[in-house]
Amino acid sequence: MSENNGPGADAAGMPDWEKRFRAPRVSLPDWAEDAPERSLFVSNATGTYELYAWDRATGGQRQATDRPNGTTDGALSPDGAWIWWFDDKDGDEFGIWRRQPFEGGADEPAVPGLDPSYPAGLALSRDGRTAVVGRSTDDEGTTIHLAREGEDPVEIYRHRESAGVGDLSHDGSLIAVEHTEHGDAMHAALRVLRPDGTPVAELDDTKGGTEELGLEVLGFAPVDGDTRLLIGHQRRGRWEPLVWDVATGEETDLALDLPGDVSAEWYPDGSALLIAHGFEARSELFRYDLASRELTRIPTPPGTVSGATARPDGSVEYLWSSAAEPPAVRSTSGGVVLDPPGMACPPSVPVEDAWVEGPGGRIHALIQRPAGASGPLPTVFDLHGGPTWHDSDSFAAGPAAWVDQGYAVIRINYRGSTGYGRAWTDALKHRVGLIELEDVAAVRDWAVSSGLADPARLILTGASWGGYLTLLGLGTQPDAWTVGIAVVPVADYVTAYHDEMEALKAMDRTLLGGTPEEVPERFEASSPLTYVDAVKAPVYISAGVNDPRCPIRQIDNYVKRLETRGAPHEVYRYDAGHGSLVVDERIKQVRLEMDFAARHLGG
Repeated sequence: MSENNGPGADAAGMPDWEKRFRAPRVSLPDWAEDAPERSLFVSNATGTYELYAWDRATGGQRQATDRPNGTTDGALSPDGAWIWWFDDKDGDEFGIWRRQPFEGGADEPAVPGLDPSYPAGLALSRDGRTAVVGRSTDDEGTTIHLAREGEDPVEIYRHRESAGVGDLSHDGSLIAVEHTEHGDAMHAALRVLRPDGTPVAELDDTKGGTEELGLEVLGFAPVDGDTRLLIGHQRRGRWEPLVWDVATGEETDLALDLPGDVSAEWYPDGSALLIAHGFEARSELFRYDLASRELTRIPTPPGTVSGATARPDGSVEYLWSSAAEPPAVRSTSGGVVLDPPGMACPPSVPVEDAWVEGPGGRIHALIQRPAGASGPLPTVFDLHGGPTWHDSDSFAAGPAAWVDQGYAVIRINYRGSTGYGRAWTDALKHRVGLIELEDVAAVRDWAVSSGLADPARLILTGASWGGYLTLLGLGTQPDAWTVGIAVVPVADYVTAYHDEMEALKAMDRTLLGGTPEEVPERFEASSPLTYVDAVKAPVYISAGVNDPRCPIRQIDNYVKRLETRGAPHEVYRYDAGHGSLVVDERIKQVRLEMDFAARHLGG
């Protein structure tokens, strides 16, 4: 990090868009179940996102990890004694768990005897002496191990298809696992095991019907001897919670009268649930009393709650933001929970909603434009990743930077996005990429016909799945876009499949119906490389050389095809994985993207 560019540096003369990246940020703090005064959070205070320990009793905070490419994957043991963190190499997501004492001290391998792998979930016992560790490798598939301190880890689960650790019961006697042994990586089933690997209970909503329904683990009840497991299901067309007693098989459906996707977690005494409801790109919180079945709204400002947790005193802490207002960790007991020192993050402009009729139904688009500006404007179509994700009314420094430069920004919750029902999310299967781009085209046509967007100055961009859609869109809709900016994209789907991490191979088999050898026509139809010779717009690509999700070789294949035909393009490669955790690197990338756009749009 350069000497004068850290978060605490003098901001005189620094543009607002850069301040938004440099301003100190913190995640929602995780806290230790049996030592709630001890917390763990992520911050960019040094200019790189790292883990921080926070002793609420003394107010003391310390940086727990310090790596050149940053660290965000960590956990606090329930007794508050240990900080676990995942140690990979330069963002390749392949490594081992390490741990260090909460008060500070040397790092040590957390589970000696386990070879490096991709992580597949982690659950820690209350006494800090037992861990359930999920692993994934290309050779082994998924394995889950029980690791007791001072003993060799014991394998309790293995399967070629993707799986992961869901949770460990409060007394350590039950282990919940999410698995996709049926071969559908988008819709998991659940199995509960004893510590020796013996099955206790199974729940699989993919069997016995024509619909593809998924389940997810939300957590065991925080009470010793309690066999209730809070899970999420899709039986009514959206995500909702229910309580499953794994000992008796009894299911208690909450049947909440809420229109959107609903998730939940336990209050610390097990008497109530903290409900998170997401609907049409906004979210809200509720308390659900299990005895009275009463649902009570928890007041939060309009916008998006990115995470929430109920504290032992009954208060709720939550990470909130809106498109216009920067994120903050707030509490229902009043005030801001964490307020890091340093420059203030400049606000942006509010988001506007647009509903556009598309080939698969109404499409929700979120629009930001410079204050007081009228069209037609140069417009950035910024496509989210996932694909099972969605854009929301939340603060995002990237779109705000484009708005500062005079662009309108449109974000589209195309088919495949979450938050609009299961059918909307699952619609992209088999015609992968092409379905999403039909929705993007419909919103593009609306933006031009409404007078918002200048058809001669349209930028298609996105990261990860959004980068993939960018390259695919430039090839399948070559006359629709003026410039393309693809960040960590899938560019050559066949090569990407063979090089990517195993969990993503499973997802691709689900989306496309098989491997490239089994369904070559589907991979060909959905691969940007198939259409590269039709691309007319100048193309900018940035890629992490250690990326296990969108590997570099398949991007190089696409770039070589652009080079062969002399197509205008630029490529930026950086030494990290699927994105960077270094603030200076993020700023550099945004600056390069905006410069490329300005040069090719003539302003």
